[in-house]
Amino acid sequence: MAGERRWRRRPPPPPPASSSGGGAGGYSRVVHCNDAAAAAAGAARVVYRGNEVATTKYTVANFVPKSLFEQFRRAANVFFLAVACVSFSPLAPYRAVSILLPLVVVVGATMAKEAVEDWRRKQQDIEVNNRKVKVYNEANSFHETEWKRLRVGDVVKVEKDEFFPADLLLLSSSYEDGICYVETMNLDGETNLKRKQSLQITSSLTNDQSFQKFKALIKCEDPNDKLYSFIGTMYFNGVQYPLSPQQILLRDSKLRNTQYVYGIVIFTGHDTKVMQNAMDPPSKRSNVERRMDKIIYLLFTILVVIASIGSIFFGIKTKGEMSEGNYMWYLRPDKSSIFFDPRRAGLAAFCHFLTSLMLYGCLIPISLYISIEIVKVLQSTFINQDQKMYCEESDKPARARTSNLNEELGQVHTILSDKTGTLTCNSMEFVKCSIGGVAYGSGSTEAEKSYRKDKEINYFELKPLSSGFNGYERLVKGFNFYDDRLMNGQWVKEPHSETVQMFFRVLAICHTAIPVVESKSVSYEAESPDEAAFVTTARELGFEFFQRTQMSISLHEFDLKIGRKVIRTYKLLNILEFSSARKRMSVIVRTEEDELLLFCKGADGVIFEKLSKDGQVFEAETKCHINEYSEAGLRTLAVAYRKLTEEEYRIWNEEFLAAKSSVNADHDMIVDEAAEKIEKDLILLGATGVEDRLQKGVPECINKLAEAGIKIWILTGDKLETAVNIGFACHLLRKEMKNIVIKLDTPEISVLKDGDKEAIKMAINERIANQIREAQSQVSSSKGSSVSFALIIDGNSLAYALSSGLENSFLDLAVDCASVICCRISPKQKALVTRLVKRRTRKTTLAIGDGANDVGMLQEADIGVGISGVEGMQAVMSSDFAIAQFRFLERLLLVHGHWCYRRIAAMICYFFYKNLAFGFTLFWFEAHALFSAQPAYNDWYISFYNVAFTSLPVMALGVFDKDVSSAICLKFPSLHQDGIRNIFFSWPRILGWMLNGIITATIIYYFTTNAILDQAFRSDGRVAGSELLGATMYTCVVWAVNCQLALYLSYFTWIQHLLIWGSIFFWYIFLVIYGFFPPTISTTAYRVFLEACVSSPLYWLSSLFIVVAALLPYFSYLTFQTMFFPKYHHSIQRAKTGDS
Repeated sequence: MAGERRWRRRPPPPPPASSSGGGAGGYSRVVHCNDAAAAAAGAARVVYRGNEVATTKYTVANFVPKSLFEQFRRAANVFFLAVACVSFSPLAPYRAVSILLPLVVVVGATMAKEAVEDWRRKQQDIEVNNRKVKVYNEANSFHETEWKRLRVGDVVKVEKDEFFPADLLLLSSSYEDGICYVETMNLDGETNLKRKQSLQITSSLTNDQSFQKFKALIKCEDPNDKLYSFIGTMYFNGVQYPLSPQQILLRDSKLRNTQYVYGIVIFTGHDTKVMQNAMDPPSKRSNVERRMDKIIYLLFTILVVIASIGSIFFGIKTKGEMSEGNYMWYLRPDKSSIFFDPRRAGLAAFCHFLTSLMLYGCLIPISLYISIEIVKVLQSTFINQDQKMYCEESDKPARARTSNLNEELGQVHTILSDKTGTLTCNSMEFVKCSIGGVAYGSGSTEAEKSYRKDKEINYFELKPLSSGFNGYERLVKGFNFYDDRLMNGQWVKEPHSETVQMFFRVLAICHTAIPVVESKSVSYEAESPDEAAFVTTARELGFEFFQRTQMSISLHEFDLKIGRKVIRTYKLLNILEFSSARKRMSVIVRTEEDELLLFCKGADGVIFEKLSKDGQVFEAETKCHINEYSEAGLRTLAVAYRKLTEEEYRIWNEEFLAAKSSVNADHDMIVDEAAEKIEKDLILLGATGVEDRLQKGVPECINKLAEAGIKIWILTGDKLETAVNIGFACHLLRKEMKNIVIKLDTPEISVLKDGDKEAIKMAINERIANQIREAQSQVSSSKGSSVSFALIIDGNSLAYALSSGLENSFLDLAVDCASVICCRISPKQKALVTRLVKRRTRKTTLAIGDGANDVGMLQEADIGVGISGVEGMQAVMSSDFAIAQFRFLERLLLVHGHWCYRRIAAMICYFFYKNLAFGFTLFWFEAHALFSAQPAYNDWYISFYNVAFTSLPVMALGVFDKDVSSAICLKFPSLHQDGIRNIFFSWPRILGWMLNGIITATIIYYFTTNAILDQAFRSDGRVAGSELLGATMYTCVVWAVNCQLALYLSYFTWIQHLLIWGSIFFWYIFLVIYGFFPPTISTTAYRVFLEACVSSPLYWLSSLFIVVAALLPYFSYLTFQTMFFPKYHHSIQRAKTGDS
């Protein structure tokens, strides 16, 4: 290729480089190829990173401090650590070990989990770092060494099916022209092979001996995370050669269909592009989790308040001991300590305050965080194993790639979706084309069929291609075209046959596809489904691309002059690659007749601007056909060409090579500007119409999501007409909707086309503002009616609508619409729109996409869902959840989202309920004991409360409970509104559960004290002491909170029965076993159960009646609400019960 020809220029001396080897925006890297002596010499010496990689979070040295730091970033853990430290002082109401042990268990379990996960990563690192690769040594031969020993500048030999050990510059391969095939699945998830090619000057280095005299110098960009770009220059034999991504082999990609390649190590270890991309995704926390933190702070406040109340009363009482008539001789105020000193009552009250903080510490649920983590992991397992979200066609199940956001699925308010590959299959089929102003191709697209059905128009539907047209019964992937005028070589009879020939010649040559020849058939590996469809169509219509080398493309094509098929080879001079900014691709070739041609295909708007006056002959007809194709839901491209003179090409090629050889931050812009100078004065040939069919079940899924009250936005790069018709096909747009269209192609704007730029900008801004105001007025006037609106806006209009002056009014309008379609939108705009919607609505947003252009949108949204589709796995690798097809989103949100949200919300509320129910019994006992800081319970009772007797049942609630079945969730999608309105985790509900806990504690304490104190408790007639009061109250608390959970549950499994009743039974087992320990250990629990409680009818009867009394308030409230003020989910549950 000319793009790789020599550019004769004396190489400058290598610039100084930093020892770090780079920064994201620098161009200072210097690589001495196969020249250890030069690399080690003086100022040229640059110390780059080695090739060893480490993906672990911890090291042996920092594991303990760093992991502890992570654990004690949580406020609850810090509190318990402070309490544990103070527990070693005389202030502690309990023994230190009973306070420290639960903290050690919880923190230790989490640290162990972190250690196991990090150890697995360490093992993977060791395996990767010790892989073998052949490297050229000073003995002029290749020998095997570990990856970790590679250094920048080494020459390596990689063989078939091996991974590349570092980022390499391809020197040569087993193919004569230096091409090789690479699989990049580990980088971007794409399984189709990529074609790489070396510089022609190095392609002759095909054996080990050829490297004896090979020396070169490379100047290139510093390490960065751009997988698809590379800027550099190689100086070899006094000549400078520009480098491109075509010569770069990235670490962790694999060599395929090539016996071996030779390469130079450019980037090593953490400087490689794959490692530069290996960063943690944005940290996302659910709304429930953020609110949970606020509740923890509320509990801290309650803890401080009740501790302060007790301390104030204690201080007043202590100070009163010096007064006549208040003297309590047994407290010996005349021989007081700092903890009880009437002369220093303030200090005594402060010490009491510290003691109270420890005493009521059980109000803060120490096991809450780890319990939620375990529950979310188990919920994710159920999502992963859901057979109804498994796609048989692609053999891909659903995957929860993070467990932090399960409950957010049940609160999704807005979905922002890509179109191509997300709603559609991204399996393109060539359906129609316009050549020389004549339309070709028959048949109806899915969008046309759906649109006509919605408009209730009867129409004649043509049979699909596979059913046969006039005996043509081939079914070819990517080709769904039929027209008698072009098929079977009939195009030669067309009046403009030369135009037809040039049109399909462009489709067969202007691409980067790779032919795969098997027996007598040719298939293609292409970078996009569109490209594969174009090359396949050209083949089916007689222009078969069958061979590509570094310098040429060969076709089997029909020659009009000699009247038969011939092999024609086109010398490939330059490829001007497609980019989202250029929106076109061009190639420059030399024909066998020595004619220079530029072939170009791209977006119609871009191509039409570059037509010569003589090339606009069919422009009007082609535009008309493009509009028709867009309205039919087809993706369109314009096709053009031009002839070049030798002098024009020579001058331009020198400038283009200079641009490609530039090594600076403006490299891409300079190259694009150079390409612009040759891509002009084009002659229009026609346009293509390619259909991307909807995925199975998309319309039904969108209907369900709309019924659930979820707003859906489509963000697509397609033309407005295409997007609108796809909207009708997938039922995002419906016939009863009123469409609001905001666009710039209005007569008022067209008049200003050649005016002052600032004036045009102001006029456009005003026009967009007027359209938004008119639309807002229209929407406002219809509020209260059943009319729904759809907003449709193109990318240019969106850029103005998102400006600071119009942003709020546009978003207000969009939020009021049921559906929104944004067309001709860039990846950056997708992320921006997602961010603005999230901030404006303050509701949960979900973004779903399948390609690399959707990554920003997925990371910006509250929840990112990746579709593992045709465009590879980049979206999946950046997502929070992965599904195979869009239709599975219905079950993910309406079933798993509903269940997870309700479970997590109930679990957290119940955690706070049970801790308040337990903690306030301590407070009431303290009040009864004049706030003397005397604990009501044995210290080990308190330690095991959250860990052993109440934790497992609540975890079962978080994992297994179902208020309704999956079928009911799908039958009544409006259940999703509970999550959007946050019914189950609203502040009234949270405070209600907390109040229920305080009421339960009050009933248990006062009923217990009145039932068992001041009367015979033991069989010998002795009354109950504090140890029996504590055991009885604790029994009632354990029974009450577990039975409360049983009352709440809607769905019982044997696991829930086992854990609820097993936890209660375990309390009795613990009491028996702990009672056998010596009194120095068991203290107040010594034989208390066997000697006193078991034989006391009062113990059993009071436990029964007190537990029933404690449950009555919640039971009464629930019955009253269900009977007279039922929520929507109550109605569904009752209907379900009635049906059963």
